[in-house]
Amino acid sequence: MSILGKVKTNLNIVLGRISNLKLGVKIAHQWYGNNYGGFYVHKEKLGKHSIIYSFGVGEDISFDEELIKEFRCKVFAFDPTPKSITWVNNRENPKEFNFFPYGIDDRTGVVEFLLPKNDNYVSGSVINQKNVDEGKKVSASMKCLTDIVQELGHRKVDVLKMDIEGSEYKVLDSILAAPVEIDQILIEIHERFFPDGKERTKKMVETLKSNGYELFGISEGREEISFIKVR
Repeated sequence: MSILGKVKTNLNIVLGRISNLKLGVKIAHQWYGNNYGGFYVHKEKLGKHSIIYSFGVGEDISFDEELIKEFRCKVFAFDPTPKSITWVNNRENPKEFNFFPYGIDDRTGVVEFLLPKNDNYVSGSVINQKNVDEGKKVSASMKCLTDIVQELGHRKVDVLKMDIEGSEYKVLDSILAAPVEIDQILIEIHERFFPDGKERTKKMVETLKSNGYELFGISEGREEISFIKVR
């Protein structure tokens, strides 16, 4: 992030426009992916047998590719957005990268998926937020995490990453209720999309903490946050 970007971020924290998150635990962490699509990861327990879930890939799988390159682990990526599906299918991806053309929700079914207002953008959402257009809708398949892990046969997910354009607040409870052990949960928060965004983030952090997760990584932009199971 540029010096100007850091100044703006700090100013927004001081003015109370964005959450001033604090680390809950200090552990080693490394950034994977580019500045736009990356997250902090605690890599010490990762290896070729690790399972990575990546919800919301858009047109950027730098996070997934860097993990695959270092650990040769399997990544299971999910995105229901038409442009993302086309982009993934039209490129040569690592053999460890497994893509599914549906998204995560708190229940399984077909939903109205809102596309971005700007046609040059990729990311849509099931949530009606400021970056999407109610007049641009497509039908999209969504699945809850319980159904996903049962279909894929996973009892443990080492890293679950989600960049799902505001739906993170909606799906968290169903993720934590799923019959699967999750070691790390990485989330891009979109509190700027909602009038009560800071309250939503606060509740989300409290919910994760009550389920044994502590915050261990925060991006410079303060939107990519990483949690690890500690108890």
